[in-house]
Amino acid sequence: MTITETNETLYSMIYRIRKFEETVLENFPKGVFWGTTHTYIGQEANAVGVLSHLQEDDIVFSNHRSHGHFIAYGGDMSTLFAELMGKPSGVCGGRGGSQHLHWKNFYSNGIQGGIAPIATGMALAEKYKNTGAIAIAFLGDGTFGEGIVYETLNLASLWKAPILFVVENNHIAQTTPENLTIAGKIRDRFSSFGVSVVEMDTSDVLDIYQQAGKSINEVRENKMPYGLVLNTYRFGPHSKGDDTRNPQVLKQIIKTRDPLRIQAERVSVGVRENITKKMDDEVLTAYKEALEAPLFEDIYENSSDDVT
Repeated sequence: MTITETNETLYSMIYRIRKFEETVLENFPKGVFWGTTHTYIGQEANAVGVLSHLQEDDIVFSNHRSHGHFIAYGGDMSTLFAELMGKPSGVCGGRGGSQHLHWKNFYSNGIQGGIAPIATGMALAEKYKNTGAIAIAFLGDGTFGEGIVYETLNLASLWKAPILFVVENNHIAQTTPENLTIAGKIRDRFSSFGVSVVEMDTSDVLDIYQQAGKSINEVRENKMPYGLVLNTYRFGPHSKGDDTRNPQVLKQIIKTRDPLRIQAERVSVGVRENITKKMDDEVLTAYKEALEAPLFEDIYENSSDDVT
């Protein structure tokens, strides 16, 4: 692709995730979704920048904040909406909900740190099978209070697992600031186990895209683990309403760190308007499809009628 096409594609992907998540937050109070949800607003550049480099057999592991990763992976928005609604047409038949997804080589799990050893084990399996595939695992800053992460880094380094650990450090674990949970630096955790690591402090998708490409190539060519620490900010609450941050500070962060606004400046006004309209229509159509899809009880009742 040309630079112009790349910028337009990246903007489109960021906007698609943003619109999906805004639709979730807007409609959650209406009671159409089950359980809870953790939106990805503000962090879209991470998923888009990293997952744009995937090859077909690569494996992606996400966490409780999984929607943006799933969509950037290529997942269908209608089935994701339906999954959040607990409907049989959902990604996992309505049984996984917002946090527990599986589609193709995409997995997510709400257990903090729980994905790290699983992702590393699957990366090792691909290495032994000589498929050339790698694993990418998205972790949060709060995960670094879990001992299993350090056991995993130790074994990943010893056994040379082809995995990229992407740390999305949004500086707050639910409602607890990073300075109350993290001693030292997250990047030093990787170095302690002999794992090469790069840290970035940016919301610019183009910067992340370029560095992620280099990091993934390192993992793929050298068949070694690698760390990519992305200092980022979520603009919404941890889940639906539990946000204890200073509103004025958050307002300033959104003003200076919005990945959608940063990338928008690289796309002409006319093209941007076309992308916006197209994505708005796609998300609305996906939402309506999921909303109109039958519930389990509807299918059961119809099946009972057929039997009688």
